[in-house]
Amino acid sequence: MDDKMKSKKIIFWAVASALGGFLFGFDTAVISGGEQSIQRYWNLSDIMIGQMVGMALYGTVIGALFGGYPAQYFGRKKSLVWIAAFFLISAIGSALSPSVYWLMFFRFIGGLSIGASSVVAPMYISEISPARVRGRLTALFQFNIVFGILIAYFSNWMIGTGHEESWRWMLGVEVLPASVFLILTFQLPESPRWLIVAKGKIDEARKILSIISEDPEAEIRQIHASDEHKGRASGIRDFLTKRLSFPIFLAFAFAFFNQLSGINAVIYFAPRIFSLAGMGADAALLSTVGIGLVNLLFTMIGLVLIDRFGRRFLMYIGSFGYLIALSSISYIFFTESFEGIMVPVLFFLFIAAHAIGQGTVIWVFVSEIFPNSVRSFGNSLGSSTHWVFAAIVASNFVFFVDKFGGGPIFAFFFIMMILQLIFVWKLMPETQNISLEDMQAKLGIHPEELDRSS
Repeated sequence: MDDKMKSKKIIFWAVASALGGFLFGFDTAVISGGEQSIQRYWNLSDIMIGQMVGMALYGTVIGALFGGYPAQYFGRKKSLVWIAAFFLISAIGSALSPSVYWLMFFRFIGGLSIGASSVVAPMYISEISPARVRGRLTALFQFNIVFGILIAYFSNWMIGTGHEESWRWMLGVEVLPASVFLILTFQLPESPRWLIVAKGKIDEARKILSIISEDPEAEIRQIHASDEHKGRASGIRDFLTKRLSFPIFLAFAFAFFNQLSGINAVIYFAPRIFSLAGMGADAALLSTVGIGLVNLLFTMIGLVLIDRFGRRFLMYIGSFGYLIALSSISYIFFTESFEGIMVPVLFFLFIAAHAIGQGTVIWVFVSEIFPNSVRSFGNSLGSSTHWVFAAIVASNFVFFVDKFGGGPIFAFFFIMMILQLIFVWKLMPETQNISLEDMQAKLGIHPEELDRSS
């Protein structure tokens, strides 16, 4: 097989598995167009509509917490198949829900898929990607997230709010991409690193590595050398060791700051936020399409830059962008100076900062900092931390905005982003163009030390 054919195969595998990101983004954003209609349809309180929206996030937390286990013991590919199936079940059930409680149940199922996909898909892509393009290919997951958000916003705007049950169509459209994702997951190979580290299936892994690597035998030796448990699937006790304390801290802190920027509050409640700023319902929905376009554009820029300039460079850009946008948004809400186009422009700046920084980097970075044998648990930690704080922020955002107004809330997010900037400056290591196995040495994680500390 020539190099061109090999590259096409790797790109196909990355794109197909990254469709989990598309559904992640679509499912996350699609509720923003229907949540106010759902509130009116069943006459729900602010707390109840917050819990309905938050139900997907609760499922996401559980999916993220436990998504690493099937990936660890049954493989990355089988996990992706089940994730796709759960997305499809959620889409059908949500569209046909006879009561808010059934809707909450199916949104919870969708949340399980989102959480698990945020663990498994980036990990799978990082494990089937050559080091020189790993950042770009793994960041395809984030690209698909923002593309899914854009399509959800555009779909919501096209469907509109003219009918009291228009939200059913908004949620039901997800059946189409979920079906495509399910079909494509059957075409994926298993991760060669999982085959070697968890199953000891060298010959099967060699066939896949012959496509991924210029020197598959050297790659096999390197994977073997980095494997502290020699052909058996590692357990949670192998993950919770002193030697892994630094990458565990990095994954937690990175995901914590991701959500304390307020990004999911904006994604879930963009039309409501724009309405608070005096925009009409149609203009608010259309502005969310603008958010989706900006998100997509700056994610594409991030994809181009991440392997050229590194992860820390993008995080610096994003952090400074956050600080400018959030301080200005907070000031506008404090002073109620909503005239003109400044509110949507500042939110576009906020989204651009997120897209080129945290949005592009998070799933790449967390997938790079853990050893092969425990990467599924590391991704699970980063993803579950991300979604725990997403659930806390999104489930309570409407209540706190109604009680205190937008000014104090966005000022709080601003303070959190000052802390993120300090974290990037003082603690975040660069992972650009380093093999997954060499990353262990850079972070001071050695196989024999891991064994002794287990």
